[in-house]
Amino acid sequence: MTPPPLDGLDFAALSAALGEMGADAWLLFDFRGVNPVVGRVLGDAGMGMGTRRLFVLLPRSGRPVAVAHRIEEHALAGFPGDIRPYSSWRELHAELRPLVAGKTLAMEVSPADAVPYLDRVPHGVVELVESLGAHVVSSARLVTRFAARWSPAELAGHRRAATALAEIAGTALQWAGAETARGAEVRETAVQARVLDAIARAGLVTDHPPVVAFQRNSALPHYEPREGADLRLEAGQVLLLDLWAGPAKGSVFADQTWMAFAGRAPDAEVRRVWSTVQRARDTVVGVLRQRYTEGDGKGPGDGVTGADLDDVARGVIREAGYGAHFVHRTGHSIDRDLHGSGPHLDNFETADTRGLIAGIGFSVEPGIYLPGRFGMRSEINVFLGDSGPEVTPPAPQQELLLV
Repeated sequence: MTPPPLDGLDFAALSAALGEMGADAWLLFDFRGVNPVVGRVLGDAGMGMGTRRLFVLLPRSGRPVAVAHRIEEHALAGFPGDIRPYSSWRELHAELRPLVAGKTLAMEVSPADAVPYLDRVPHGVVELVESLGAHVVSSARLVTRFAARWSPAELAGHRRAATALAEIAGTALQWAGAETARGAEVRETAVQARVLDAIARAGLVTDHPPVVAFQRNSALPHYEPREGADLRLEAGQVLLLDLWAGPAKGSVFADQTWMAFAGRAPDAEVRRVWSTVQRARDTVVGVLRQRYTEGDGKGPGDGVTGADLDDVARGVIREAGYGAHFVHRTGHSIDRDLHGSGPHLDNFETADTRGLIAGIGFSVEPGIYLPGRFGMRSEINVFLGDSGPEVTPPAPQQELLLV
């Protein structure tokens, strides 16, 4: 049975958080799935077909109010508050005005688009709400606390997926190396197909084929192999495998990147690049563990942010002389979207200064990419529990796989 809208939302905690922000309410807006935060907070039961504008006001005090189009208000059955239907735009404005006038409202906006994953509400909607007398502020802290945290069931599903993906990755890379060593043709798309088949046999789902990249293609962070244009693996080449999957669509996926070398004697630079990437990854986890030790035992302490941890990883890579070749953020939020709405480990592509709190998860995936030659990335996931960071898979890659 599908839970009713807003099931499980901690209204007392939300009220306290709004008070700390100086906001009167959290105003959720969605239209055709433009704002995934709404589904995360409201729940799937309240989303319906999503073909009309939906507003949900979650006040600091008082009952929630939904303003929904008449053809879709049935989707809000069981809503724990008032439902105010509209059909015309005039009715919509008339319903919104008394709800928002004179109030400070938190919405999914990010000033100057500083963090695109927070900038979900169209500018025109913000203009409308402000024209009706409201003052709009960013809901960043609310998104982290009430939309990005994992449930116990989501954590359990993620753990299962992470363990399975680690086994799938190792098996696929060993197969590629063994087949190449005996003279068989192994192409990027062939490895990709084997991984997809293994994911399905493990009872997992994914939303996109994995990244499989040999040698020069591994220097392209989001390379996608295409049959007929993909590379054949040769001895002495680097292999990159980036794969992600979860128990079901809409679940918390695991997301990992594994590295291998076809042969037994990688050259000095291959070894040095791997060592640097692995050290950057583990230094981030080490800093997190230290912050927990210094904190109150309920989170990283000291207000550590995603931007802080990006700086940590980038510093390790810069000191090794590869700073110019680390061309993306250190990690992304993971919630029911693989690239979620919570804090990202980023002070490079964006400045994500949101604090990291217990209950959220993210990837840690520093990389070094040498154009035309090879690239390396090592990706793990981290869940922030009450007692410390939990790394998945439990045994992350420490040595470059020689296959």
